[in-house]
This record gives sequence, structure tokens and C-alpha cells, in this order.
Amino acid sequence: MTVTEVKGFGRTGGKKEMYRGSAYVVDFVPKVKIEAVVPDEIVHEVLEAIEKSAKTGRIGDGKIFVAPVEEAVRIRTGERGKDAI
Repeated sequence: MTVTEVKGFGRTGGKKEMYRGSAYVVDFVPKVKIEAVVPDEIVHEVLEAIEKSAKTGRIGDGKIFVAPVEEAVRIRTGERGKDAI
């Protein structure tokens, strides 16, 4: 799992900031991006755990995207597939 602090925008839009007395809109807002590679057998459990933890019911809760990982290789040992995860 990797957690990254990122900036982006969506339906929440930007936010107003003040600089030297002038207002301006910051289009990109701070967000957190979580990437996790898990075996197929537990994908639904992981999705449920993320939803349960992240859901506030307000705009900005985020989205979850599920994509296949074709191959995984642990460089140090040469392990592949599930053994590399």
C-alpha cells in the first residue's frame, strides 16, 4: 500500500484564498491518494473497509478505482505474482 499527498479537483471545485488583500481561487485542492495491490480473493473486503473508513456522506469523499495488475515482481528476490505481493 502507498499513501500519497496529492492535489486535484472535481465537483468540490476550488477554494478561495486571500493573498495580500486579494481573493483568488485555488483550483487544485489537497487530497490523499491510496494505492493498494491485493489478491483478487480479498478485493471486495478491501473495498468495503475503505468505504467504511472514508465515507462521510459529503461531497469530497472520493472515489475508488479497481484495475487489474498484470504482473508483480519483487526485485530483491525475483518472486512473482502473489508471492511478490
